Amino acid sequence: MYETLSECRGCLSSLSMAILSDVRERVESLAARGSLDVEGSQLLAALRRFDDGSVIDIVALASDIKHNADRIIAVGAAVLAERSTREMGQAGAAATRGHATPVALVQSITGGTRGDAARAVRIGESMVEGQPLSSEPAVVPWHDCLRRALLDSVLTSEQHDAILRGLGKPPIDGVDVDPDAVRSVWARAALQLIDEASAVDVEELARRARQVRDALDPVGAEARFARRFEGRLIRRWVDDNGGHHARIDFDDETAALWDAVIASALRPRRGGPRFMTAEERAAADELVADPRTNEQLTYDLVMDIFRAGTLAEASDVFGSRQPGVRLVVVKDAIGPRDAFGRMLTTGHLEDGGDAVPGSVIDRVLCEAGFIEVTVDSCGNPLDVGREQRLFTTKQRLALAVRDGGCLWPECRVPASYCEAHHSTPWSEGGQSDIEVGVLLCRFHHMLLHNAGWRITRDGKEPFVLHRPPGIAGDSIVLRSRSAVRWAWDPPPPDMRVGWRSARAPE
Repeated sequence: MYETLSECRGCLSSLSMAILSDVRERVESLAARGSLDVEGSQLLAALRRFDDGSVIDIVALASDIKHNADRIIAVGAAVLAERSTREMGQAGAAATRGHATPVALVQSITGGTRGDAARAVRIGESMVEGQPLSSEPAVVPWHDCLRRALLDSVLTSEQHDAILRGLGKPPIDGVDVDPDAVRSVWARAALQLIDEASAVDVEELARRARQVRDALDPVGAEARFARRFEGRLIRRWVDDNGGHHARIDFDDETAALWDAVIASALRPRRGGPRFMTAEERAAADELVADPRTNEQLTYDLVMDIFRAGTLAEASDVFGSRQPGVRLVVVKDAIGPRDAFGRMLTTGHLEDGGDAVPGSVIDRVLCEAGFIEVTVDSCGNPLDVGREQRLFTTKQRLALAVRDGGCLWPECRVPASYCEAHHSTPWSEGGQSDIEVGVLLCRFHHMLLHNAGWRITRDGKEPFVLHRPPGIAGDSIVLRSRSAVRWAWDPPPPDMRVGWRSARAPE
């Protein structure tokens, strides 16, 4: 963990490499494959002559070239934005070429979407922030490590944007501590996310950045929840052909319940756990064979619930598994209540990890109670031995808290869809013990057993995924997807709660 911004600025210095040299090196690697030097119309036939590994290498090289081009485009977009300000008027770079904004100018140059152009300008502007045009000394912003990571090819432009937008601006208004200390915490959070970026896709990285932001800023999380709650709506309209349509803008809590209901109904089609009773298996097989699409099944389910209302038993609508939403809260992170009596902390949904503010946690505790899971310094509860082969319900809950979902790299399957895997096989003496159990989705669980992959763990170190014999590549350290994983790898105390004065939701 980097304790100062100066350490953060220096953390990536050894990774620097000239951009054009990097591009040249990769172009030469592609050029060494002489049979690839063909006209565009012949490219498909040329690539089909390569084996799988060579095609993967070629795509990786081409991606690296593209990422370097994206860096140049982003910085160039920032320079064009600097030269297209309102003060420059019709003399600005965009206006002189017939465009109202630098985004429109960049879009006309690149031929991409407006969203792509806007992202390029946004990334570029963040990269030149604090870099004055004059000879004045540079002012280092809190996100300088993101700029360095992008320029040093550690991050792609998409990853940079996901972290920067997910974390948002440090909440320095009304803070009770030095604003520089707040910026320092945000910089350390950015550095942590840079380290995680290579192991997850961009969507998951953005989600993790939002989770970190909400964990660091519970007052802001409460305000953001309130704004989304105020924006809830159902809007219906009839088109010119008489078709009826609707749009729903959910609040966070209802969206989570909606997802749980749909997931419970469609679980067999989406690859839910294989271990069922005979009755559950028969119902699952019937659902898989149903000719309706998932969208049609979802519609029919929602309409059935609407019709049934409160008169139906849960089993009449949902089958054997009633849907529900679990919240995970770190007990020691609960701070004092604010001036409105709201709990100053954030909880997280068990599936997905999205943040839920303290006011919702308070209400859920009144309605449903809680189950306390005590973990050690690595997130593991106590060993429960070999009394049974399958993990218990409480153990699976603890695995969900620790792992956050399928641990396979870049997999986004939530915890409720996963199976518990014995990293030391039961047949070889492995225990149904959380320390050797790991959550995997059905697909990756079967892939691991059938294709020669292995997962090991040395004591309380992270789980490690080993490739099958004959598949080149290093072993992969598996990272928890849990939104509360910092609880057993604690950040400094100033990265927790109690930063800002209580205030009414905006």
